[in-house]
Amino acid sequence: MSADYVPLEGYETLSEADMRAQAESVYDTLRKRRSIRDFSDKPVPQDIIESCIKSAGTAPSGANHQPWHFVAISNPDMKRKIRIAAEAEEAEFYGGKAPDEWLDALAPLGTDASKPFLETAPWLIAVFAQRKGGEQVGQSKKNYYITESVGLATGMLITALHSAGLGTLTHTPAPMGFLRDICERPKDEKPFVLMVVGYPAENAQVPKHALVKKSLGDISTFIT
Repeated sequence: MSADYVPLEGYETLSEADMRAQAESVYDTLRKRRSIRDFSDKPVPQDIIESCIKSAGTAPSGANHQPWHFVAISNPDMKRKIRIAAEAEEAEFYGGKAPDEWLDALAPLGTDASKPFLETAPWLIAVFAQRKGGEQVGQSKKNYYITESVGLATGMLITALHSAGLGTLTHTPAPMGFLRDICERPKDEKPFVLMVVGYPAENAQVPKHALVKKSLGDISTFIT
């Protein structure tokens, strides 16, 4: 083995019974996750958001370059700026920019250009994908598998936030260049997603069709 390798640590071997129990426990937790648009303005402590971002930062990435940056925003003025910019883009989207097929797909959600949750929710997390970076801070190497890597990290962020008892919404107004400007990020970073985070409002509702998930047989093939 190369001298650049070290022994694996932290891996715990479980019995098959414990493996099944753990796998079912994770599924039982995640199957209750829903994208929400009705948020409470109840504050969420920053250290909880920090822990969830740290979890996201453990995601695998191309050459371990970790080509992501998370900007966590609770500042009311900045949230207001983001809402104004996002609603401007969304107004164009719903006002004729989006093809009819896309609008038909969104119709069951009942969404429109108004995005009050961007101000109501206590936290917004803007996820950026970095074109350049490296395994150490300050490097400017070319990053690889950027979309795949940031997608994995975002999925782990959602999982961490949900596991912590928080509601989330993955918001993707198009284009999202305004996020880079408002968050004052470098030009070689591309906004990937805007995560809306907080507690569900007491009267929170979700679209009925969102409760229906494809079955295991529909989403998987086993070749043994």
